[in-house]
Amino acid sequence: MNSNLGKGESTSPMGQSEAELAAAAAHLSDLPTPGQHANGSLAGLTLGAIGVVYGDIGTSPIYAMRESLHAASHDGLTPDDVIGVISLLIWTLIFIVSFKYVLLIMRADNRGEGGTLSLVTLVQQALGSRPLWLLALGMIGISLFFGDAIITPAMSVLSAVEGLSLVTPAFAPYVMPLTLVIIAGLFLVQRWGTGAVSVFFGPVMIAWFLTMAVFGLLHIGDDWSILRALSPTYAASFVVTHGFASLIVLGSVFLAVTGGEALYADMGHFGRRPIRLAWIGLVWPALTLSYLGQGAMVLAHPERAENPFFLMAPSWALLPLVILATMATVIASQAVISGAFSMMKQAVRTGLLPRLEILHTSEDQEGQIYLPKVNAILAAGVFILVILFGSSSNLAAAYGIAVTGDMVITTCLASVVFLKVWRWPLPLVAVVVVPLLLLELLFLGSNATKIPHGGWVPILMAAVMILLMWSWVRGTRHVQDQTRRGATSLEALMEMLNKSSRLLNVSGTAVFLTAEPDVAPAALLHNIKHNQVLHEHNIIVCVTVATRPYVPDAERVTVTPLSERFTRVDMCFGYIEETNLPRALALAKKKGIKFDIMATSFFLTQRFFRRTKGKGLPAWQETLFLSLAKSAANATDFYHLPSSRVIVLGQQLPI
Repeated sequence: MNSNLGKGESTSPMGQSEAELAAAAAHLSDLPTPGQHANGSLAGLTLGAIGVVYGDIGTSPIYAMRESLHAASHDGLTPDDVIGVISLLIWTLIFIVSFKYVLLIMRADNRGEGGTLSLVTLVQQALGSRPLWLLALGMIGISLFFGDAIITPAMSVLSAVEGLSLVTPAFAPYVMPLTLVIIAGLFLVQRWGTGAVSVFFGPVMIAWFLTMAVFGLLHIGDDWSILRALSPTYAASFVVTHGFASLIVLGSVFLAVTGGEALYADMGHFGRRPIRLAWIGLVWPALTLSYLGQGAMVLAHPERAENPFFLMAPSWALLPLVILATMATVIASQAVISGAFSMMKQAVRTGLLPRLEILHTSEDQEGQIYLPKVNAILAAGVFILVILFGSSSNLAAAYGIAVTGDMVITTCLASVVFLKVWRWPLPLVAVVVVPLLLLELLFLGSNATKIPHGGWVPILMAAVMILLMWSWVRGTRHVQDQTRRGATSLEALMEMLNKSSRLLNVSGTAVFLTAEPDVAPAALLHNIKHNQVLHEHNIIVCVTVATRPYVPDAERVTVTPLSERFTRVDMCFGYIEETNLPRALALAKKKGIKFDIMATSFFLTQRFFRRTKGKGLPAWQETLFLSLAKSAANATDFYHLPSSRVIVLGQQLPI
């Protein structure tokens, strides 16, 4: 038995003394649940959306046009090719971002929240279960997003810093070292949060989009024929004329919409209306003007196709533009890193990954979190990619396939929502979904041509993530099955305790956590067996995660008296919320449970697995599951328990 009971006044994981924690717990139930809706003025939320949501897609003009022209110039670049490429870029933004996400998908929210897991839970609610195919789609979506979170900082920061070599070739040898320094600083500051600097995100990105728009407007007059690109016929003509060869170009064109999924994923932070206003009022026009300006300049000066974005700037403005681009790409990287933190947190809450250490970097904003292990993995991955590929042009081959895969999954899940939740007739679903799905599959096929040249990177990352999540889910189910075998029911235990006179009765309250509400918790059995004591009041707590992002306090806890000494408390948390047990117990106190947190002990079970020969997991998967289990974060911190009131009891379990 391990106990971390201490003497005197100690501090909780959040840095509070016990007296402070007790006082806070007494009032927590009166506080509103944070994060239920995006709060703030429309102007403030729109500014925040510009700074966070559009960082990735907003920096794509740095490389999307360049790579598309490079792909189209294998047999020479004609004016029709340039106009066709620009038309493809513009209409890809219209179909994928404006139509799919802004107009359509953003309506499929789960109580205000968006993202792959929100769609998964909507489908799960509609089906009444979580079938294997739905679980697989959720895992693939999370894995692809995580791969994108590694590639985006490497690609965006490297592409911006490369602009220095245009200022003077003497900077060329310092591009990679400077990129690595910027990325190192970006990941190092994560532990302190970004609240202090995030107020600058919106203004910097507004300056970025306005700068793009102005440079684009200044160059459209270089060749007014570029305005023909506004017609979709030129995009279609380019694909038809070039046939199979256009797949290579489409793989680069898709770079223009990488980051488009952030509109949906970040909807819970800013709300649907601010994100739409930001897109229609600033981001979309700025992107369109930038591509038109780049295209017109290349028509007039074909030699500038080498790096059209930076070469739009006059020589005196080139260095300031590179600095502004670097700031914008750092903001884009920060947004995708924060998104990865949120995604991993949701994966933990929904049981796809073991407990991860989650630290809050802001007292005011619940969404600002820091996951040390995830941050370390992301940083290592970004460093490896920058060193391995060396330039943004080389890295472009690895970019895109993760996003296209994620978008295809989003469309497939959304089609089920349209059919089962919105009750659209099947013909209408087909009319809306089939063209989108065909377009995205075309982009997925075009990006698949990059697999030998770097596209294998996100596929490998996603495969590793899927393997980890599948091993954890399967191992967890196996452990639950093992636990149920020979388990003692709670009802049977209470009957035995009523007949026993050997136990020592002690004052105070004991709280036992369990995943099976009808089965006696292992910690309770071990406490009775080894310590031979029974507390005056015993609370059996069963924590579940709902298929919605937030659960109101009125529905948080359900209290079920079992006997004079035993009470069961069922707690339900949203998949985005923190599993704060003291706060939930304060709510239960209002429903009649009598306890004093200063006289309450929390009993946790720490499982030690013992390998056995039998029909368990394959040896490799068993080893992987055990490694994941050992790396799980401390349950005391995860449930926000006061560390000085926690007793940990060990349990050996064959696996």
